[in-house]
Amino acid sequence: MIKKLIAGCMALLCLVSGAIANTGGPAWDKFPAERMSDKGALQNGAKLFVNYCLNCHAASYMRYNRLTDLGLTEAQIKQNLLFATEKVGDTMKVSLDPKQAKDWFGTLPPDLTVIARSRAGAQGSGADYLYTYLRGFYRDETKATGWNNTVFPSVAMPHVLWQLQGQQVMADHEHGKLELAVKGDMSPQEYDSAVADLVAYLQWMGEPAQGQRTRLGMFVLAFLAVLTIFAWRLNASYWKDVK
Repeated sequence: MIKKLIAGCMALLCLVSGAIANTGGPAWDKFPAERMSDKGALQNGAKLFVNYCLNCHAASYMRYNRLTDLGLTEAQIKQNLLFATEKVGDTMKVSLDPKQAKDWFGTLPPDLTVIARSRAGAQGSGADYLYTYLRGFYRDETKATGWNNTVFPSVAMPHVLWQLQGQQVMADHEHGKLELAVKGDMSPQEYDSAVADLVAYLQWMGEPAQGQRTRLGMFVLAFLAVLTIFAWRLNASYWKDVK
């Protein structure tokens, strides 16, 4: 328990320092929020997360079997999203040694369970930040990793999705304009769509019950509206003979 608390505090420090570093940066692009109601997009986002993010970043408060809420069966989770040593009831942990991570990246990669909720700021939601951040990497040979980011300058994280996106370069430093120098496996439109799916999953992971909560809230509001009509008519009927 103490180790988890220490790890949580370190992750929080990373998030806070990142938020400070991002103050006054470029405007964030708007995340396509309709992806949150698309189970296919959320499933693809979960696949991208497991294959590209879970190597370094844990989601230690999320269990694999919670992905059944996205329409996946436990058999599909085992076949497509689990490594050989993991069980469907396990949390999304990583085997990366914290000391090695700090040696390689200079900081401990933060836990991503609630990363979307923690990144909200004056420029937009946490999903807006992540959607812009994951599309803002560019080549910078002055950095140890060979990568930089328009949203988070001098970020320690390398661009793990570069094979999908390709390699961007800074075309206009004054305005922060990027251009694609080397094509990736996806077109720019396909990459933006994939990132939107990944961000949708990260947003969902921070509060898996948010869809159910929204639907319940709409039901409650509809019930109160109907109840108000009945109460109004009952009140009118009760006082109709009173002069």
